[in-house]
Amino acid sequence: MPVVVVESPAKAKTINKYLGSDYTVLASYGHVRDLPPKDGSVDPEHGFEMTWEVASDSKKHVKAIADALKDDNALILATDPDREGEAISWHLEETLRARRAIKKDTPVSRVVFNAITKSAVTEAMKNPRTVDEPLVHAYLARRALDYLVGFNLSPVLWRKLPGAKSAGRVQSVCLRLIVEREMEIEAFRAREYWTVAAVLETPRGQSFEARLVTLGGQKLDKFDLTTATDAELAVKAIDSRDFTVASVEAKPGTRNPAPPFMTSTLQQEASRKFGFGARQTMQAAQRLYEAGIITYMRTDGIDMAPEAVMAARDAIKDRYGADYVPKSPRMYKNKAKNAQEAHECIRPTEMTRDPSKLKVTDDDQRKLYDLIWKRTIASQMEAARLERTTVEVESADHQVALRATGQVVMFDGFLKVYEEGRDDVEEGDDKRLPQIMQGEKAKPAPADRYAVEYSNLAAPDRVDFEPPLVEEEEWLLRCDRAILNGDKAILAQQHFTQPPPRYTEATLVKRMEELGIGRPSTYASIVTTIQDRGYVLKDKNRLIPEDKGRLVTAFLSNYFSRYVGYEFTANLEDELDDVSAGARDYHEVLDRFWKDFSAAIAETADLRISEVLEKIDEVLAPHLYPPREDGSDPRICPKCGAGRLNLKTARSGGAFIGCTNYPDCRYTRSLSAVNGDDGSELDGKVLGHDGEDEISLRIGRFGPYVQRGEATEEVPKPPRASLPKGWKPEEIDLDKALMLLSLPREIGPHPEDGETVEAGIGRYGPFVKHGKKYANLPDVEEVFTIGMNRAVEVLAQKKTRGGGTAAKPLRQLGEHPEKGGAIDVMAGRYGPYVKWEKVNATLPKDVEPGDVTLEQAVELIDAKAAKGGKTKAKAAPAKTAKAPKAAGKTAKKATAKTASAKTASAKTAKPTARTKSTKAAE
Repeated sequence: MPVVVVESPAKAKTINKYLGSDYTVLASYGHVRDLPPKDGSVDPEHGFEMTWEVASDSKKHVKAIADALKDDNALILATDPDREGEAISWHLEETLRARRAIKKDTPVSRVVFNAITKSAVTEAMKNPRTVDEPLVHAYLARRALDYLVGFNLSPVLWRKLPGAKSAGRVQSVCLRLIVEREMEIEAFRAREYWTVAAVLETPRGQSFEARLVTLGGQKLDKFDLTTATDAELAVKAIDSRDFTVASVEAKPGTRNPAPPFMTSTLQQEASRKFGFGARQTMQAAQRLYEAGIITYMRTDGIDMAPEAVMAARDAIKDRYGADYVPKSPRMYKNKAKNAQEAHECIRPTEMTRDPSKLKVTDDDQRKLYDLIWKRTIASQMEAARLERTTVEVESADHQVALRATGQVVMFDGFLKVYEEGRDDVEEGDDKRLPQIMQGEKAKPAPADRYAVEYSNLAAPDRVDFEPPLVEEEEWLLRCDRAILNGDKAILAQQHFTQPPPRYTEATLVKRMEELGIGRPSTYASIVTTIQDRGYVLKDKNRLIPEDKGRLVTAFLSNYFSRYVGYEFTANLEDELDDVSAGARDYHEVLDRFWKDFSAAIAETADLRISEVLEKIDEVLAPHLYPPREDGSDPRICPKCGAGRLNLKTARSGGAFIGCTNYPDCRYTRSLSAVNGDDGSELDGKVLGHDGEDEISLRIGRFGPYVQRGEATEEVPKPPRASLPKGWKPEEIDLDKALMLLSLPREIGPHPEDGETVEAGIGRYGPFVKHGKKYANLPDVEEVFTIGMNRAVEVLAQKKTRGGGTAAKPLRQLGEHPEKGGAIDVMAGRYGPYVKWEKVNATLPKDVEPGDVTLEQAVELIDAKAAKGGKTKAKAAPAKTAKAPKAAGKTAKKATAKTASAKTASAKTAKPTARTKSTKAAE
């Protein structure tokens, strides 16, 4: 029987079902080899020769494949149909040849399928090929570039910029986008402008809204009305005139559906509609693909297989009728820069399987499939037909004109199924207009007819205006200030220009795609990495650069500007695509890159940390020290008035703004708090006295805290307590400060052993403590009120460490389908996890304990067990019988070799920088 190798056990299980007992299907569990994180893994001096190492957790999977080949002398590589999948197949073949598992007469073939369905898999088996060498070369070039950049640039960051964690070829460019957007927002200065509109009535008593477009015979531009006075004059100009409908123009229009999904657009739409992060989207899509429900989810392509197009048209006709099926199939062409690897779009494998028929319990998967199915079906539907109407209303002297716009959907077409979301919704012209005739009168409607509420009067004609209770829903949308004519519904609205919005994951992916930076398969990991490194914070679905991210970007933009350049990164992607197509030698690409890059690295060797900080301080000065309202020097310390503010680095990483008069002046603030919004004006505020001790509020580099007394030689570190998350400095009084300084709070002796039970606030939030056992509390306030009964209950729910009764599971999922033994969902100190035997696997942040399925839990447990946990899990029954003793000897030899290798490497390895390189080279 031929041995078929795929990446994951879930995929292997599905394919094995289709191929049957004639094949042995095994999983490689992803990449089996990688570049070891040490010097010389890529050798630029010898043709960029790469040294590969089989990962410790992959050795058993390689052995299983090698053992199977002893009995089944044929190997079929069926990994994913992209560059990474081709690389995994190449690694497998190379590794198996190195250990002589592949003999001279062993046939090795490569098959690819875009969907895990019986027909697709069966057809792929009829069309085997060899491993695509140009695709492998493109992978090698990318891996070498990422290694050379990460392994050489990250140590420069560590030495010159304390607290920086890593740099990457694409990661750093992505970070630059977020930082530059934030600087745009900070540099933005709002500009005031006014708009004027009126509710007009037709002779038949119907009303419609029209906006002022001409005043004094001149067409109005956006900033022609910049003050309240201008707006008042415009209101009076409308009020003093009679109006006639000058023209009514109705134009038919069409609106076409969006193309089917590719990776980036799927991530964008899932973010818009569900708030999914890129990684969350890809995890759900991966499971749908491995279950044979959708096609491959990493693709730049938006074209659809002919048979899928016909199936979609049939499904549309059956469900919605022939009117919704266009005369000819819709064809789509990718417009994205650097689109490559001509794969099919992301679509359902069966068009008749609508979301209601999906046999999946996971909520994320159901939502994502619903989105993919609707988008795919809609992409082959008839266009929506609209009628757009524009009404021009003019005064008799032609000095004043207003315009009303609206549209009516005459035939919904694809809108019956799906409408693409928008990142930043703007007011549109989709209001429906009443019947309006050219030449008829149009007069402003009475104000009292629209339930105007007059309040907060600053002047007889200036009011806070409540939206009228009529169909005009857009009336007064986002109105900051309004001026209303006393008796007619003529309204002037004050507006301010808005800064560009912060990126969401969706808009960031879209921008990267537009610039040609990165690839669909990398977007999710890049966005996740910059958050994991502490460079970017995600708040309310928006990406905000942290101080570390600003510093890293400023450093790279000044000393390695070329390598964080958008055009340079996109051009490099073009060259790698040429390698994929076999049109360019990858050694040439690497050689040209390395010559310039190594020279840039060498130039930074003599840079002093102080010199780097001075440069970054200068570059970030407009952000760090904005002009003050009183015109004084923005670098003068606001606390002592004598020292100057400058950039300093913290030993724990990151940076802050401090006074040059330290330690006499201890003023500090964070980089992001440039306008005193960090509460710095409260620094040193005396809250009161407790006996002879002064209790004060302080603002430090790590945030606000309360302190008892002052630092002295006898007491260099007086008692302090940080403000819990959610507690605002301006709301802290003496009582709250004393509560914080009294922690940890003693609750009393535990009823079982008499040992003291305490409540406090620690690194991981509020907790109760009994001996060495901790249990988290859900609310900070409970620290000060919790009693013994509640404390004992919380502690009992916590899994006992080092003896005692085991904690109760949150959910019982059932038995492990292959190895036996119960699988439970547990509550842990660091979050929920799934447990089987002695293997604990943490749940991803985006998976709720109540939503996890048995299938998901098995995948998490198998992945954790494969990484070589501290405890040994039960081995799965082998398909081919082996002698237990022989297997034991083999295992002992492997363990001995691993141990000796670790000892040898420990003797020769360099400290610190080598250890950090593991993350840098990722």
